Amino acid sequence: MSSTAFFLGLCLAVGACRLIEMTISRRHQRALGEKGAALIPEPIFGAMVALHSGVIAGAAIEVVALHRSYNGAVAVPALVLVVLANLLRFWVIATLGVHWNVRVVRSMPLGVVTAGPYRFVRHPNYVAVFVELLALPLVHGAYLTAAVGTLLHLLILQRRVSLEESVLMADEGYRRAFADKPRFLPFISRDPQRVPVLPATDSAGQSPAPPTRWP
Repeated sequence: MSSTAFFLGLCLAVGACRLIEMTISRRHQRALGEKGAALIPEPIFGAMVALHSGVIAGAAIEVVALHRSYNGAVAVPALVLVVLANLLRFWVIATLGVHWNVRVVRSMPLGVVTAGPYRFVRHPNYVAVFVELLALPLVHGAYLTAAVGTLLHLLILQRRVSLEESVLMADEGYRRAFADKPRFLPFISRDPQRVPVLPATDSAGQSPAPPTRWP
């Protein structure tokens, strides 16, 4: 098998995983909806889906159309990162169970997940996806797709995380559970994005229910 054929197969496999994840997400949305958890309006979601699809397709097209060559010194580490990123995402999905979703869902009364990778950071799924979309094109020298995709991903990720945390941080239970957790990188002693800890009661003097944790 040629390196190009292997890379195209890898892109197909990553794309298939995305489709499976969308199916799982829709099933979880139905289950959460039955418990009263509603989807949050999210204008950026379509752009996020387009970016993920575009990076996968763009990398394949760039390799074939521009005859990108295989460079083992770059390809092997990049492939390792793709594998590790997928393992991390599978760990996230297994840890969150029905709470895992590609959409932001207002399901605070259903609890907070602090196990698995959430012991270390608040957004491990975003770490996995960012690394994968950066590393995948580099497996076969699609440097243009890697560069453009990474820049666009940074813009979209900023808006997505801002929306998600505006929902999560509205709940005091979440803020208390993740007060010592950085956003993306574990084992950082000083992180300007750490969650502030507030008193454990609301304005009526009652302790609120903790929120569901989204990836």
